[in-house]
Amino acid sequence: MINPVYKASEERYSGGMKYRRCGKSGINLPEISLGLWQNFGDQAPLERSREILLTAFDSGICHFDLANNYGPSYGSAESSFGQIFSSDLKPYRDELFISSKAGYDMWPGPYGNLGSRKYLMSSLDQSLKRMRIDYVDVFYSHRYDPETPLEETMQALVDIVRSGKALYAGISNYPAEVAGKAMDYLERHDVHCLLHQCKYNMIDREPEKGQLEQAMENGSGFIAFSPLCQGILTSRYLDGIPADSRAARDFSLKKSRIDDGLVARLRSLNGLAAERGQSLAQMALAWDLKDNRVTSVIIGASSTAQLNDNLKAISNTVFTAEETALIDRILSE
Repeated sequence: MINPVYKASEERYSGGMKYRRCGKSGINLPEISLGLWQNFGDQAPLERSREILLTAFDSGICHFDLANNYGPSYGSAESSFGQIFSSDLKPYRDELFISSKAGYDMWPGPYGNLGSRKYLMSSLDQSLKRMRIDYVDVFYSHRYDPETPLEETMQALVDIVRSGKALYAGISNYPAEVAGKAMDYLERHDVHCLLHQCKYNMIDREPEKGQLEQAMENGSGFIAFSPLCQGILTSRYLDGIPADSRAARDFSLKKSRIDDGLVARLRSLNGLAAERGQSLAQMALAWDLKDNRVTSVIIGASSTAQLNDNLKAISNTVFTAEETALIDRILSE
C-alpha cells in the first residue's frame, strides 16, 4: 500500500499545545514531547509508528526524542524514524527538534558503551545515517561514565557541536554533583548545556534533591522522562497486572513492583484524578508540568488514542496545596 502524501495540519501550532522556554536559550519545547524508546522499533508496524508520529506533529509536538539503542532491536527506532522522516517529515525539518543520545550498550566490544570520545562520535555518525538527517538538534551523553574522565566526554560534546552534527549539547541521568561539573565544563568551552534529562514523576522524585534547581540556576532546561513511571501511573494496573502489560513481560518494569500496596495507592490517586476531571495518566503528566522548572515531559505512545488522551493533560496543570499534600500522603502510605 502506498502512503498518501502527508501535509501537516495548518492548526498544528494553534490547537492547544503550549511551549516552554528551555533555560536561557532561544529554544522553546512543547510541554509534551514524544519519545521513541519502546514502541517504534522493528517489532512495531511501521504504518502505526507513522500514524503516531504524524498525529503528534499535527498536534504541535515538534520534539522527538531518540537514542542510539532505542528499539527493540538496537537502532531500529532511529531507522523507523528515518523512513518516516524521509517520506513525510523532511519538508518540515526546520520545524523539528530531534535528539539522540549515546551512553548505554549499543554494539559489542569496549567502544560500544559508556562515555568515551570514540563511542559518542561513532554513535552519532551511525544515528545520523539511520535517521537520514544531517544533524541532530541536541545530542546527549546518555549517562555518566565514572571510568572515563568527565573532560573527555564533555569535550566530545563540545567538538560534536562545533562540527555542526549537533546544534546543542545535553546530559542525561547525571547525578547532581557530576552534572554541575559537566555544565561548568561545557560553559567554559562556549557550549552551553541546553538540557538535563532525568527520570521524574510523582513516585520517582530524585531530581528534587538537586537536578531541578541546578538546571534552573545554570540556565539549562530540564526534561522529564518516564513521567508515567513506565505505565504505573495510568489505569493499567488499578486491578493488578494485565497479561499483555509491560510488568507481565517482567522486562523494563518488574512484576514484583506491582504489589497490593501499590495498587491501593494507585486507586486512591485515580480517585483524586477523577475529582480533577482527569485520568490518572493525565494527572501524572500535569503533576510534572505544575513545576515551571520542568521544560517538557517525554511520553511514549503505542497508539494515536493513547497519544491524544495524554495530550489532554496540558489543559489543567494547576494543583491546589491540598491536592499536592494529598498526593504526598497517598504515596507515603
